[in-house]
Amino acid sequence: MKKLLLLAVILFAGLAMNAQGKFEFKTETIDYGKVAKGSDGVRVFEFTNVGDQPIVVTDVKSSCGCTIPKKPKGAVNPGETGQIEVKYDTQNKVGPIRKTITVYSNASEPVKALKIKGEVLAEGKSVMQ
Repeated sequence: MKKLLLLAVILFAGLAMNAQGKFEFKTETIDYGKVAKGSDGVRVFEFTNVGDQPIVVTDVKSSCGCTIPKKPKGAVNPGETGQIEVKYDTQNKVGPIRKTITVYSNASEPVKALKIKGEVLAEGKSVMQ
C-alpha cells in the first residue's frame, strides 16, 4: 500500500511540474528594414500563452542601452496574448541594427532570446524597403 501511495505522489508531482506556461511568438525576429534617422523606433513582439499556466515575465533586458524593452504588466493567462515592446534609438544611432532582447519568465523556456535587425540611414539618404 505504501508503494502504491508513493507511486501516486510521484506521478502527481511529475504532472504538476509539467504544467507551465509556454510562449508562442508570432515572430522571434523583427526586421526594421531601412529606416530614416529619427523615425519611430517602437516595435512589438506579440506572443500567445499556449501552455496551461499563467506566464509572468519577470524581466526583459537588451544587449545595448540604445534599445529599451518593456515587459507586459501582470500575468498572461493560458490562451491570452501579451506584448513585449521594444524601442530602438533611431535618433542617435546610424548604421546596422543587430540587437538581442532577453526575456526572463516562469514559462517552460525561462530565458528566451528575441532579435531585432535593420539599418538606420543617415540624414539625406533615401529609405528603400
